[in-house]
Amino acid sequence: MAESVDLATYGTRFKDDPHSVYADLRAHGPVHRVRLPPPEDIGDTYLIVGYEEGRAALTDPRFAKSSAAAHFTFHEEELIGTHLLIADPPRHTRLRRLVTREFTARRVEALRPRVQRITDDLLDAMLQDGGPDRTRRADLVEALAFPLPITVICELLGVPDMDRTAFRRLSNGVVASPTQEAERAAFEELAAYLDALVEDKRSAPGADLLSALIRTTDDADDDRLSPEELRAMAFVLLIAGHETTVNLITNAMHALFTHPGQLAALRADLSLLDGAIEEALRFEGPVESATYRFATEPTELGGLVIPAGAVVRIGLAAADRDPARFPAPDRFDIRRAPQGHLAFGHGLHYCLGAPLARIEAKAALGSLLERCPGLAPDGPPGEWLPGTLIRGVRRLPVRW
Repeated sequence: MAESVDLATYGTRFKDDPHSVYADLRAHGPVHRVRLPPPEDIGDTYLIVGYEEGRAALTDPRFAKSSAAAHFTFHEEELIGTHLLIADPPRHTRLRRLVTREFTARRVEALRPRVQRITDDLLDAMLQDGGPDRTRRADLVEALAFPLPITVICELLGVPDMDRTAFRRLSNGVVASPTQEAERAAFEELAAYLDALVEDKRSAPGADLLSALIRTTDDADDDRLSPEELRAMAFVLLIAGHETTVNLITNAMHALFTHPGQLAALRADLSLLDGAIEEALRFEGPVESATYRFATEPTELGGLVIPAGAVVRIGLAAADRDPARFPAPDRFDIRRAPQGHLAFGHGLHYCLGAPLARIEAKAALGSLLERCPGLAPDGPPGEWLPGTLIRGVRRLPVRW
């Protein structure tokens, strides 16, 4: 058996600059047996850091998403239920078919004007704020990156106005909690909220996506989502539907700020914006590692045999910095052709909300650069979120 690498020995470097740690690992092979730092330490985990191996693992049915293969249950599955991110075919096929009947490309594209309107309103408010001097300041996370996607997804799902501060706390708690106890508490509180939301929608349906999911059936067998499945579907759409976009917008601006030449080039030619967003997804994507997978049988990958029942993490951020796939991977280049990046996954579990995330990122970044030509960082960003699931900073101070 391969020697286990304790990633906690890297200290704060693993949180602040995981790319350098992944590069160290990749120099010795594309797959490693590791122990993740607390609170993610659940014993030996097989971490994939190579691009080809990661892409292959994302479509390999021997790596199941259901934790039943490893004979234990996470808080998420226990308290929220089985959703798209932790289901395998045929259940995953059924769930995805039911949601895609309503969450269509046409519905997403129809949101584009509304996304722009919300963006404009948020920037209006941000540009009016500031101190008595001529320099204006804001935290870009709080002013734009968080409220834009949470407003969009709440309107899409038909979620009534909520305490955004409380929801941000819960969302961070389930995707980047500092302790397992805090994570469980966040899941418990969120599960109760979602149960109440589903029941409200059932008794007073509207024209929103969640109401449509309650009504929708499969024409073939009159199948519909159960109450538990509706709670789990609301969870994955609400959390995944905003958390990734918050950090896509934030990480993209952070990358531009730390590469002023690229920022200047984009300001001079906004036709480069689509490419800049794709390069930001590759360079510092919002999802550092895909959610857990579990080996259903001994599987050889990258020269290492992963035993049956083993926990597997596919490092999306690591794969997208693999020099075998992307030359000079640590260079942020908005003119690069980063097609094939794994920021939104690959295969059956490719992110359902990727088109909406791209629409929101384009509205946010394009409007920000057009309306704030003097936008610049106002000191260092906040700390990086803990854990290896979501990649992003807590704050991004800016001035203009």
